[in-house]
Amino acid sequence: MDQTLQSQLNDIKGSNLLIGIPSYNSARTIGHVVRVVAAGLAKYFPGVKSVLVNSDGGSTDGTQEEAKKAETEGFQMILTSHSVDPIHKIVLPYHGILGKENALRTIFNLTQLLGANACAVVDPDLTSMTPEWIESLLRPVFKDGFDCVVPIYARHKFDGTITNGIVYPLNRALYGKRVRQFIGGDFGFSGELVKFYLTKEVWETDIARFGIDIWMTTLAISEGYKICQSFLGPKIYGAKDSESDLGSIFSQVLSSVYGLMEPYQNLWKTIKETEPVATFGRGYAIKLEPISVNVEGMIRIFRLGIKNLMEIWKKVLTPEAALSLEEVARLSDEAFSFPQDLWVQLVYDFAVSHHRGSVHHDHLLKSMIPLYLGQVASFVKENQESSPEDVEEKIESLCRIFEEMKPYLIGHWNKGNVAKEGGG
Repeated sequence: MDQTLQSQLNDIKGSNLLIGIPSYNSARTIGHVVRVVAAGLAKYFPGVKSVLVNSDGGSTDGTQEEAKKAETEGFQMILTSHSVDPIHKIVLPYHGILGKENALRTIFNLTQLLGANACAVVDPDLTSMTPEWIESLLRPVFKDGFDCVVPIYARHKFDGTITNGIVYPLNRALYGKRVRQFIGGDFGFSGELVKFYLTKEVWETDIARFGIDIWMTTLAISEGYKICQSFLGPKIYGAKDSESDLGSIFSQVLSSVYGLMEPYQNLWKTIKETEPVATFGRGYAIKLEPISVNVEGMIRIFRLGIKNLMEIWKKVLTPEAALSLEEVARLSDEAFSFPQDLWVQLVYDFAVSHHRGSVHHDHLLKSMIPLYLGQVASFVKENQESSPEDVEEKIESLCRIFEEMKPYLIGHWNKGNVAKEGGG
């Protein structure tokens, strides 16, 4: 630790609140975020000793300079940098922060060193963040005794399809908690939970590198920490230069979700029911930018998958499921519909195959993308005229099917390759 940082730490020992901002090339927006954090602390936590940490992944656009310019009275700011493996520059998706796991580790270490009671982490690229976010992320920890606060965002009804179609319903069925947003980016943590995270041997692994949000949320639930969720409002980003890569995002997310099923299998096999978690704030109607969805293109990719990937899928799926997929592919675009129970079975079958190693993990997850696009196309087609409330109820219906079919997953988990069992 350099002498400048050590001197800063000596000055701010005993801070009760720490807000961390992991960043990479966020000069256009980080000033706004710093000012919002300051306003939120002043309004909702007056007189509470606080510190803001900007842990940067080697920005070249003056991000830390902009953060320093925005510093205001009322709290101290620490600027740190963390090393970034070159692999991040290749594979992290749009809005992914380079070396985020290293940034979080730095933020958590400082939380522990300072003895802070509560820690919040916020995204540096947001334009929609308000001072109320700071209260929503910190008050449940600081005042109400919760260990982990996960966000709920106001989103367009067709936004977040990986979360809506897989991550939320699968993790809800597995771990028994109705936590809506496993991939948030904005969190609140207790000092005790931060201390626990730092004890885990995960920080140099792919799960930390590509699925740190999922890992943090899953561990908080699985290890019995007190978890809640808070409504934050819309999540709107400032402009970025790079573009998203669906294949990378999908593979990274599913790799993390499926990978975490291994260490916690003795827990999730015993969970029979789900329950809501405490939720703070209220959702409210808001006008969101429309999202353009190329349904025909998705269906076309799905049909190409049926043509080119069936040999891989037959190593994963029951013969009946493979036949059902071929029947879906023969439907016209107008009649195209992907049955929900078939989709749930596929997600479970791929989980079992990931567990058994019957197909190379990377090939397995990438081969799943056309199936996912087929499910999304069907969902969008069926809900073009539906209200956001009706769409949310459809997602809840999908969650219930995941829960009802969980015995199928448990029954096949340790039996070998599903494809050889005839679906029994």
